[in-house]
Amino acid sequence: MRRNDKAITDRQQVDAIIRGSLVCRLAVVEAGQPYLVPLSFGYDGAAFYFHTALEGRKIAAFLAGGEVCFECERNVEVRRHPHLACKWSMDYESVIGYGTLSELTADTDKRHALNLIMRQYSEADWDFDTAAMSKTRAWKLTITSLTGKVSKPKLP
Repeated sequence: MRRNDKAITDRQQVDAIIRGSLVCRLAVVEAGQPYLVPLSFGYDGAAFYFHTALEGRKIAAFLAGGEVCFECERNVEVRRHPHLACKWSMDYESVIGYGTLSELTADTDKRHALNLIMRQYSEADWDFDTAAMSKTRAWKLTITSLTGKVSKPKLP
């Protein structure tokens, strides 16, 4: 990271940013091209969990394997200046990292992943009917590395 003064090294703070995010953006390579997709997600401290339909563009990229990149952010706000464009900036907290994807095929693993996703947004456990489960794929992104960053206004 170029700006060490903005780095977040406390893992609890990094986890708080992830848990406070609404979307995880996942960058993969599909047919030799970068492909970025925003996803709802679950998180357990070591991995992200996603769900998809049975087929689609991202499925081929997910199945191709290899390393993927992810990003989450929260507390995003434009910092405006009334007269100078170069004084505009952004406040944010973000996490960027890398990992590997694997598909979860066992029903118990899929249900666990789907409940982690639902807990990200509802803090509750849910039941998933068999028909819905048969139309859903679940994925685990095992994190290999991550970094956190914060950009806030400087105090006078």
